[in-house]
Amino acid sequence: MSSLSNQFAKTRTDHASETAEDYVEAIEDILGQQDSCRVKDLAQRMEVSHVTVTRILQRLASEGLVTKEPYGPVSLTPTGKQMAQASRRRHELLLEFLLALGVPETDAIRDTEGMEHHVSEATLRCMETFLANR
Repeated sequence: MSSLSNQFAKTRTDHASETAEDYVEAIEDILGQQDSCRVKDLAQRMEVSHVTVTRILQRLASEGLVTKEPYGPVSLTPTGKQMAQASRRRHELLLEFLLALGVPETDAIRDTEGMEHHVSEATLRCMETFLANR
């Protein structure tokens, strides 16, 4: 039974990490397009309610990934920026790899979203080597 409960705990942790990665990447994207990022911008981008965004931003702030004052814009901490850049690197590498394999673009884009949070660094290095040598 403890093995099963450990498996569920890992799944919950993985999902929380996925959410954090998606949000810091979205914040970085928004800040690349405009001067500030607000809750409403994230709610639109992530297609969730303002309440959901606020709750997630509170968690991300407690984890040291974002800073946000009440009713103010959101910004990434240095740790949040590192996470966003690592997430973007995984995303781009995985997408490039799937396209190189001949996966249709629409499928590759969708599959990348599902796979990017679960691929190991070792697998990414192998993909990078494959792409460099083709």
